[in-house]
Amino acid sequence: MRPHPVLVVGELIGVGVSSEILQLGLIFLAAAGAGWLARKLTLPAVLGFLAVGVVVSPFTPGYVAPREHVELLAEFGVVLLLFEVGIEINLHSIGREQRALLLAVPAQVALTTLLTGGLFVAFGMVLTTALVLGLAVALSSSVVVVNIVRSRRRRTDRATESAMLTWSVLQDICGVLLAALLLSVAGVSDRGPALAIAGLVGFLVVSAAAAWLLPRALRHLGSEPDLFLLVSIGVGLGLAGLGAVVFGVPAALAAFIAGLAVAESPESVTARRQLVPFRDVFAVLFFVSVGTLINPQAVLAGLPWLALVLVALVVTKVGVAALAARYAGVSRPLQLAVGIGQVGELSFVLASLLVTAGLLSGEIYAAMLSAVVISIAVSTVVVRLHWTRSPAPAVL
Repeated sequence: MRPHPVLVVGELIGVGVSSEILQLGLIFLAAAGAGWLARKLTLPAVLGFLAVGVVVSPFTPGYVAPREHVELLAEFGVVLLLFEVGIEINLHSIGREQRALLLAVPAQVALTTLLTGGLFVAFGMVLTTALVLGLAVALSSSVVVVNIVRSRRRRTDRATESAMLTWSVLQDICGVLLAALLLSVAGVSDRGPALAIAGLVGFLVVSAAAAWLLPRALRHLGSEPDLFLLVSIGVGLGLAGLGAVVFGVPAALAAFIAGLAVAESPESVTARRQLVPFRDVFAVLFFVSVGTLINPQAVLAGLPWLALVLVALVVTKVGVAALAARYAGVSRPLQLAVGIGQVGELSFVLASLLVTAGLLSGEIYAAMLSAVVISIAVSTVVVRLHWTRSPAPAVL
């Protein structure tokens, strides 16, 4: 006789699920403790989150976290994180206040992608895969940049902070557009470049329609903050899933586009204010998950690739960004370049898509993950040094 479904569900909730919830709760507490310790050592809390992920990963001795649940929560976290980042963007403000960056940032992303891709090709990597990885190096972590400009130990001036935030935002926009094309050319998607572009355009149309409808729905929920938040999150997840399933746009990239579209409505201010407290939770999920993927043995095997990625970060990203920022009239171009001199959320998404498609070896993937840790640590510490205002040429 088959057990009653209610009894089965009750058993799962009482034993299996409760145990896993306990484990995830302990992981959050460990992340909090590691983040606090990292800040006491004048390091970013993100490094503590990554360390917890390494400790509970299947590649290190001792306790192993329920990986499938951590990965699911991390995927959920990165989608909402990028949706929230998209909502924070005000394109009109960028166009009015920092017009010079509208040329400088795309130039940096394009040059870094091409130069880094060429460097990887010189060391035997397939061109299309190399270009996707080059784009991953060209992009920065929005979460880390926000933490840099809000840190109590920061030594940035307001002009540099504003330019750094705008730079990171424009990188994400350029990255999403380029990624949609490069991933198709690289063979990550089963759609050809023309179909991939058509899918992206179709998703942009759907996002624009959602951006028109959502404010009208949210306007009626102004006095119901809990429902306002649920609808905002539901729209973000729904559009991300729709972009992935119907239009062939990776969920994380689709979430960013959806957030960008929604950001143009007045109601986005309220949505942003309600989502901001969750940013740190999303970030913890994301960085702990990245830590669980770091395989020390694969890192050792991929040390030459790690060295190559770090050289690319310094030469083709920080160097190019410093030159572009100087010609854009940024007051401290080198400090800005150091502040964005790490790889982050979208970079991880791109590398993971290559691995899933079988286009990237475990050693190179481990090198990219290690580059996340090293670049975040170095950029967040070095950016705190004393910087002087650099004379800049005329604004572009």
